[in-house]
Amino acid sequence: MKEQLRAFEERPAEIVFHWHDSETEAKGWVVINSLRGGAAGGGTRMRKGLTEGEVLSLAKTMEIKFTIAGPPIGGAKSGIDFDPNDPRKHGVLQRWYKAVYPLLKNYYGTGGDLNVDQKTEVIPITSELGILHPQEGVLNGHYQPGDFAKARKIKQLQDGVSLTVDSPQLTPSKEGTFKVGDLITGYGTAVSVEHFYDLWGGDLREKRVIIQGWGNVASGAAYYLSQMGAKIVGIIDKVGGLMKPEGFTFDEITHLFNTKNGNELFAADLMSFEEVNKQIWSMGAEVFIPAAASRLVTRMQLAQLLDNGLEVISSGANVPFADEEIFYGPIAELADQKCAVIPDFISNCGMARVFGYLMQEDAVVKDEAIFEDVSKTIYSALLDVKTLDNQKTGITFKAYTNALKLLI
Repeated sequence: MKEQLRAFEERPAEIVFHWHDSETEAKGWVVINSLRGGAAGGGTRMRKGLTEGEVLSLAKTMEIKFTIAGPPIGGAKSGIDFDPNDPRKHGVLQRWYKAVYPLLKNYYGTGGDLNVDQKTEVIPITSELGILHPQEGVLNGHYQPGDFAKARKIKQLQDGVSLTVDSPQLTPSKEGTFKVGDLITGYGTAVSVEHFYDLWGGDLREKRVIIQGWGNVASGAAYYLSQMGAKIVGIIDKVGGLMKPEGFTFDEITHLFNTKNGNELFAADLMSFEEVNKQIWSMGAEVFIPAAASRLVTRMQLAQLLDNGLEVISSGANVPFADEEIFYGPIAELADQKCAVIPDFISNCGMARVFGYLMQEDAVVKDEAIFEDVSKTIYSALLDVKTLDNQKTGITFKAYTNALKLLI
């Protein structure tokens, strides 16, 4: 498998689009790893210092993710090297999407990603340019529907992603302020853990959980895991963290979710990052959710987690381990050999699956139906892994083996 994975990793991307902004220092790339199935998909991110290599690695990750989430298309990613806090951001995004308009019309579908918001930035800006939906390129390139079918799928996409989640069991807010796109990836990351224990044995209830990050994915995973009966005992975010060995109550986690400062943890008794970083890795937990930036989890942190009872990692972040390799570097492999690691292309496939679901014929556009579909998709992917053997270790290795059968 590793030889096949390296071959996939080293294969040149089919299309690389390089852009320099005419009015600022911003530059960006669209990397389309392949036009498998006639189209490719992947979100748009922005951060200062972003590189073409980062975009390439994420495009390849998306291609593997589509073997789980569907549809059977190529992986892609857009990335802009620019400070997202710069007041010129909106203008940069307008010029960016104008430049990539031909791709978005014909064979590339995008969405929100790091520091680029689906609801307030991607959809309004692309709509002003005449793009019916950011996924229009996937519809035209892969599905090639007639006018009536295309209009129906566009409406499903428009209604579904922006659908307010109002089912009491699915939303942390009684005011109905959260959309499907805000919650679904965190939900998938949490339900992956639930399905792991259902399939391989064990009870999620009372399991101790450490969360890394507090954006939508991390806080969402914490909310749903707490709802399922797990005990969130530690949270580490870039601004600091919280630790409670006996576990935060569900009401406390819900409050922390609803009071976060943008994508940052907010609490009156917040520990400093330095303080929490010294203690959290050895405090003891059966479940770890890395859901901050990519490539943060070090070998030393992993060793401390393993020495203190770690059973399962559910990767809310793409490529969570601090390896140079795009896929399955030495830290990722060590983790996979020592505990159950649910890989990113399964555990955080929620948003990709939502797009795939909403492009199906006559999709049921209701929150419960969408969340149930994501849950079933993740369960099916883990069941496919379990059919190879019943071992709790090597899950990532086996999941890659299954995915590469469809790509190589």
